Amino acid sequence: MTALARPVPVHAPMSQFAATDGEILVGGVPLVRLAARVGQTPFYAYDRALLSARVTELRQALPAAIQLHYAVKANPMPALVGHMAGLVDGLDVASAGELRTALDAGCAPAGISFAGPGKRDEELTQAVAAGVLLNVESFREARALAGISARLGWPARVAVRVNPDFELKSSGMKMGGGPKPFGVDAEEVPALLAEIGSLGLAFEGFHLFAGSQNLRAEAIVEAQQKSFELALRLADSAPAPIRVLNLGGGFGIPYFPGETRLDLAPIGANLAEIAAAAATGLPGAALVIELGRYLVGEAGLYVCRVVDRKVSRGHVFLVCDGGLHHHLSASGNFGQVIRKNYPVAIGNRCDASADIPTSVVGPLCTPLDLIADRMPLPVAQPGDLVVIFQSGAYGASASPQAFLGHPAAVEVLV
Repeated sequence: MTALARPVPVHAPMSQFAATDGEILVGGVPLVRLAARVGQTPFYAYDRALLSARVTELRQALPAAIQLHYAVKANPMPALVGHMAGLVDGLDVASAGELRTALDAGCAPAGISFAGPGKRDEELTQAVAAGVLLNVESFREARALAGISARLGWPARVAVRVNPDFELKSSGMKMGGGPKPFGVDAEEVPALLAEIGSLGLAFEGFHLFAGSQNLRAEAIVEAQQKSFELALRLADSAPAPIRVLNLGGGFGIPYFPGETRLDLAPIGANLAEIAAAAATGLPGAALVIELGRYLVGEAGLYVCRVVDRKVSRGHVFLVCDGGLHHHLSASGNFGQVIRKNYPVAIGNRCDASADIPTSVVGPLCTPLDLIADRMPLPVAQPGDLVVIFQSGAYGASASPQAFLGHPAAVEVLV
């Protein structure tokens, strides 16, 4: 008696990009034509229609009382940030560089918040001068802001970033709970609130971000409930009424075999309950969800060209002009414990049979430069275009593009 074979996990369908005659379309433009228009490979391409559709989808799933912010760190390309600024209620930045991008995109300072555990005094000064909301992450920052406010002649707008006493379960990266460099431990927040009041800073609310890249709706619901309950308790110590409560994000997208898409329905229902409770418990407070990857990740492709097809001891390698230096996360070197393949395709041969175990590698002199490991792909030749899906977030700006001196990747919004 033989055991039944276990099904091999497959990637979630990458159906967001249409294809015609076996060729992927980006913004309605065939991939080969787009590559010619860009003028080089490798490049990142972001589809503005998909960006807009994702925001529309979220607006329909979440209660109207919830404000939607875009976390610029996910993708700071200026044209993309400008597009997102016209769709969302605010932008969240993590450096003075991102702050300049947000302001250049036309976002009103009132809708910009600034988080990060190591803000330099120069950055704090720029943020106060711009009039954006600063998420205070230490007692040092509060004291520095008091001095800056005195010099500039107006109080800094501040919220307290809280390191909660719980973690986001099943999170790709845990940003809160336990010892963390982010925010102020929840048990120390009342003392910080008292100091903020004595320093004369313009206190506005709280920022809680438990974790990121979560595909379990029930875990996100639990984190949001606990974050709201914690904010209610801390509000009793606040030096002013709560005007804004940022509940963070954590919404994930499927990257790897076996992963499925996040179900928004229970998250929307839970946020409706929180909004109803906030109307009584935190009257007048704006409730914010801060998302990056979920808004832009699925709207982007990384495209590189096959330079050589090699067979080494029976195994096929496609050697490409792009790789780890442009797309660190797809190579498995951006936080993966066990390397897994991103969804990859031959973008101009999507209708061909994908049954050849193939490894796709880049041009770098390191075995880490691996884009796809033994993936079933169509027969490809030099000149064909390899695409990596789910590449709209943490791509170009999160990769060591100067490594080994190869040309940088171009980014286009189509």
